[in-house]
Amino acid sequence: MGTARLAEMVAAAPDWPEGWLACLPRQASLALRLWLDHPGRSPLAPKVEADLAWLDAAPERELLHPGHPAWPTLLEQIGDPPPVLWALGDLAALQPPKLAIVGSRRPTREGLTNAAAFGRELASRDWCVVSGLALGVDGAAQQAALEAGGRSVAVLGCGADVIYPPRHARLYHQLLEQGGLILSEHPPGTPARAGFFPRRNRIVTGISLGVLVVEAAEKSGSLVSARLAIEQNREVFALPGSIHNPQARGCLKLIREGAVLVRHTDDILEELTHWAASCHSPRKPSDASTPDASGGDPLLRWLSDAPSPLDALVNLTGLAVPDCQRRLLELELEGRAAQAPGGWVRLPENA
Repeated sequence: MGTARLAEMVAAAPDWPEGWLACLPRQASLALRLWLDHPGRSPLAPKVEADLAWLDAAPERELLHPGHPAWPTLLEQIGDPPPVLWALGDLAALQPPKLAIVGSRRPTREGLTNAAAFGRELASRDWCVVSGLALGVDGAAQQAALEAGGRSVAVLGCGADVIYPPRHARLYHQLLEQGGLILSEHPPGTPARAGFFPRRNRIVTGISLGVLVVEAAEKSGSLVSARLAIEQNREVFALPGSIHNPQARGCLKLIREGAVLVRHTDDILEELTHWAASCHSPRKPSDASTPDASGGDPLLRWLSDAPSPLDALVNLTGLAVPDCQRRLLELELEGRAAQAPGGWVRLPENA
């Protein structure tokens, strides 16, 4: 059954279980009847038991559904809401106003810097950044929001307990450690599949008041998210870019078609005027020059096996150049970072 048909059935509120058995397709109805009458003989039983065991294993695991106190009410406005959401983390992350930030998985240095800047500024104003934990723009915005002491919600195209992409394992765990939330419409253990990601995007935009597209090619998943946002009556924001930059052409197309041109965070908040009262005065940014209470290092977390230039690290962390240089030197002396052609890289923990 598709989500739209299932949503229609939920809205009709058939009696349980006979009303559901009458409405379901024959194969589904027979499977449900067998599970109700003889659960031990039903092929559904092992999966149901495994899912219930996963939920019971830790207090930060929850199965959200319409009627649950934490169910995102904005999902009631979309045509094909997920029937349930598997949640891992802090449900309080769903309370602040939320903005989705999406963009290229292969952004330019400027795109990466812009994603981090907007993520950091929105977090400082008590907004929650929503994205898909993807490489590039998505991860940079969520990372910066967490570095600023804010919250972030990640919607996955796999089970909530599956780390995808694997390169974002550190960000995945950091998000959970710092009051963030992982959501998925797929049961635990579901592997990532290409077809899940476009469907995932409707939830990213569906739980958000609007979507900011930072960088996007003319044909990209980010434009799919923008289209979904329009269908869901959400506001679409886009950063302008050079006409010579292929990664900016999608944003330019969105602006030409009516998306709000964004220069800074206030452009977004002015459009969402009915939520302006929810935005508190900016908090003092966290000090990126020292490790946080969890033992992580905000500068170190921006480093990977791909060289990062000093100016990019300065923009991403908000550190002054001398402070950034000093911290990089300290990390080099600790054997945790090193200079390489093109910038700085992170060294393996056991190096």
